[in-house]
Amino acid sequence: MRANLCVPLKNKNKNKNKNDKDCSATKRQQEEIEMTAIAFIGLGNMGGPMAANLLKAGHQVNVFDLSQEALSVLAQQGATACQSAQQCVTNADVVVTMLPAGKHVEFCYLSQKGIIHTMKPGALAIDSSTIDKATAVKVATALKEKGIEFVDAPVSGGVAGAAAGTLSFMVGGSEQEFGRARPVLEAMGKNIFHAGGHGAGQVAKVCNNMLLSILMAGTAEALQLGINNDLDPKVLSEIMLKSSGRNWTLELYNPCPGVQENVPSSNDYQGGFMVDLMAKDLGLAMDCALQSQSTTPMGALSRNLFSLHANQGNGTLDFSSIFKMYEKEGK
Repeated sequence: MRANLCVPLKNKNKNKNKNDKDCSATKRQQEEIEMTAIAFIGLGNMGGPMAANLLKAGHQVNVFDLSQEALSVLAQQGATACQSAQQCVTNADVVVTMLPAGKHVEFCYLSQKGIIHTMKPGALAIDSSTIDKATAVKVATALKEKGIEFVDAPVSGGVAGAAAGTLSFMVGGSEQEFGRARPVLEAMGKNIFHAGGHGAGQVAKVCNNMLLSILMAGTAEALQLGINNDLDPKVLSEIMLKSSGRNWTLELYNPCPGVQENVPSSNDYQGGFMVDLMAKDLGLAMDCALQSQSTTPMGALSRNLFSLHANQGNGTLDFSSIFKMYEKEGK
């Protein structure tokens, strides 16, 4: 149930007219948000919960995915399941896409059967996939020629954040496009950042994930060094959390099994953010570095570590499983 934002203050008759006007405007804004027709394409581990949160916020949501099971799950929650992406977006005011890679985003929007041909002029496209900046800019440019607005809005927060509606969105687009996208994003996330123009959201995302990978690899390395020298990893974690080595991975996502509850490392590295996806994002970061002639030695090393870890058969494990790479055989 929505809170009543329009309760008039007692004994404030002189402000009654103003309050009534403000309340009417607020109600109109709420109704406009509630009646937004949204199409959501891509109902994977992240997209499914995100679409569900749009439904919970009162939006009308059409959904499409190649998985009939994923469609069925959202249909049971009140979404309208569509049999094609084109059908899904036909009357949508806002289109949200959550796809695996840049090639999928470009195909979805710009191919011969792409949704650019069936989206209505004046619609807004929000792409929350993590892709390269060049593809984001290419899609934005093509849509603009059709009178369609676009923002790239990749996310951080993982599957748990998608389910809880606490994701962080890093948005690239104009001020107008960002302002229009924000109410929709707020139904799915907690922190909404305007990073800059088209493609800026993607750059912010790969910078964040490059740093995260470096922190995770370094934290795992330090913990294993302590274990190899007879330290209890719980005690060492507590020490580092109160010292200059404190970081997000130590505090909320410890890679050593048994140190924290309810994290992938204590569940055989199941769930969370897969090694394959981290390796992909690090590849995007290195492409970005190459295009801007940036020096990223730690990022390059981290990419090599996670790519090696993936190639050793760990691609579907959570990325904190990089800890396993440092373990001594027989332990």
